[in-house]
Amino acid sequence: MKVRLLFLGFLLLLGACKGESMRPLPYLSETPVRSFKAPQRVLEDGKDYYARLRTTKGDILLDLLEKEAPNTVNSFVFLALHRFFEGVVWHRVIPGFVAQTGDPTGTGRGGPGYGFGLEIAPGLAFDREGMVGMARTQDPNSNGSQFFITLAPTPHLTGQYTLFAQVVEGMEVVRRLAPTEGPGATGERDRILSVEILVKE
Repeated sequence: MKVRLLFLGFLLLLGACKGESMRPLPYLSETPVRSFKAPQRVLEDGKDYYARLRTTKGDILLDLLEKEAPNTVNSFVFLALHRFFEGVVWHRVIPGFVAQTGDPTGTGRGGPGYGFGLEIAPGLAFDREGMVGMARTQDPNSNGSQFFITLAPTPHLTGQYTLFAQVVEGMEVVRRLAPTEGPGATGERDRILSVEILVKE
């Protein structure tokens, strides 16, 4: 009986880790909206936010770091709730470096119509795979909608790019995304099917 209860407890814990106890937020648009002047405030104080990226290779669950990068996470959640990322390709996937997406034009030059500045939190580092950062130009105020997931430790990015999330499930999916550069590149590009914002209260 004790073994059975322990096993049941393990299953409940496993279910919680998979986000089954999280509440999805309703979308703010029926169809993708791709241009804004600025993000509205959508985060609520005291809430713990996650994002489930459904891709052509599988699901990726991100833990959003709303305390460390509140402006960046608010912008990401705002865009996701307006279905901004639906159908967007992973336009830059370099094995051993990063997988990048978030540009609706698929060129690496597009964005949401606005930009914002860096948020660098002490103690956060691109020190392993699965760290999620905002892509930008040389202008530190050019954060927008493009983001990347590291495929290896990339310490040279620490302090230069906003780190706003980390992969907690589905890293194997990130590794399977079709490379766009290197010997494995075939011209295939995977897509984001949807981004669901989840709240763990």
